[in-house]
Amino acid sequence: MLFDRRIEPSCGYCHYGAELGFGEIACIKFGIMSVNGSCAAFSYEPIRRKPHVARRPSIEKLDEKEFSLEE
Repeated sequence: MLFDRRIEPSCGYCHYGAELGFGEIACIKFGIMSVNGSCAAFSYEPIRRKPHVARRPSIEKLDEKEFSLEE
């Protein structure tokens, strides 16, 4: 969940970090950090977290029978 408080800390969505690109975060407290890094000063910022994109189902494998109401 996007606003779940029980998330794993990550500099990618910390209040003190700003994304630089190339997997790096500019942290106010610790300088340049990895996106997957974390520290004791972690403060969760839900707006910065990017949820995973759901996969689209493949419609090429579906059959005409699956869309009809007759058996």
